[in-house]
Amino acid sequence: MSYDRDLAFEYNSPTKVIFGENSIKDIGLEIDSLGCAKGLIVTDKDIVEAGLAEKVEKALGRRCAGTYDQCSQDSGFHLVDEGAAFALEKGADILVSVGGGSVIDTAKGMAVVMKEGGRLKDYSGVQMLSRPQTPHVAVPTTAGTGSEVTMYATIKDWDRNIKDFICDDFIIPNRAIIDPTMVTGLPPHLTASTGMDAFSHAVEAIHTLNHQPIADGMALQAIRMIVQYLPRCVEEGENLFIRGQQQLAATIAGIACSTAFFGLNHAMAHCIGALFNVPHGIGNSILLPHVMLFNLEECADRYALVAGAMGIDVVNLSDVEAGKTAAEAIRELTKKIGLPQKLREVGVPEERLGEAADQSLADGCIVYNPRLVMEAEEVLEVYRAAW
Repeated sequence: MSYDRDLAFEYNSPTKVIFGENSIKDIGLEIDSLGCAKGLIVTDKDIVEAGLAEKVEKALGRRCAGTYDQCSQDSGFHLVDEGAAFALEKGADILVSVGGGSVIDTAKGMAVVMKEGGRLKDYSGVQMLSRPQTPHVAVPTTAGTGSEVTMYATIKDWDRNIKDFICDDFIIPNRAIIDPTMVTGLPPHLTASTGMDAFSHAVEAIHTLNHQPIADGMALQAIRMIVQYLPRCVEEGENLFIRGQQQLAATIAGIACSTAFFGLNHAMAHCIGALFNVPHGIGNSILLPHVMLFNLEECADRYALVAGAMGIDVVNLSDVEAGKTAAEAIRELTKKIGLPQKLREVGVPEERLGEAADQSLADGCIVYNPRLVMEAEEVLEVYRAAW
């Protein structure tokens, strides 16, 4: 693993992570430690129906200001603004997100509007904030997005049918409670797809132009853990130890990609998610091997590291051979855990691939891809290979 002499980077991971079975019971102490009194639960109706929101309500006790349960698979600006108004009406001074990445990202956006006023669209972009925002405790109920420790919030603009972003140090949650008992009810298919979201975070942190030693160490460890534990999570969903290991891998991968950023894979997955409602983890899973082959000429040595972390014997392989082997091993992993292999299987129409390719060029993630992408035709080539 080599780095240039001019290596320079910043590392920031301010989230306090609380891990362990039934650690949700400590949420009141964490709210007290942040100097807050009333927490609004931010979640979705599925989490409410599963009884997980009630579990958090009981843990909060007198500190619970109420529950906002209008989050959707692709959070929207209008939902964020509505949720922020609801939180202020309830007198909340801290947010408690209980759910997957969309829920946590909704709470990140609400935290901004509660503090700064106006609408979330006013703060869309990179490092637009100048002070700490409304405190936020994240309680993930999936093991994939890592949003509980990242500086990103993906919010859909329903009017323009695109996904927009806020990227800012001040929206990183203050606390993340990683409790295996909060994910044991996650169905096998969602376990698999969200797990591959975490895997793609780790691989992109390795290949991004911003790769650096701290993120590399975390990303490689996340890859090792996901390869070992994700298939078992799919098969043994009630095993708290295995669930906990996958949760930790997702959080570790989240820290890695929050530090090193992403690349073409996420840019493309964002666009088919916005245009065709392809779940983010599924999009990442299908596209990742094809993006790796597209990038191979620029970062074969990085993909050789991925191969090694996956347990592939790379001693007698060139970096290019190792990278190709890694891409194929990822395909086999996704087959093993029952995920779709082609975009056509998840409702992406072939005649609209060009539209998705055009939109991908405007996604901020593409800037950090190891292979320079200048033309929509290049992206279309990858989409076609995955279709």
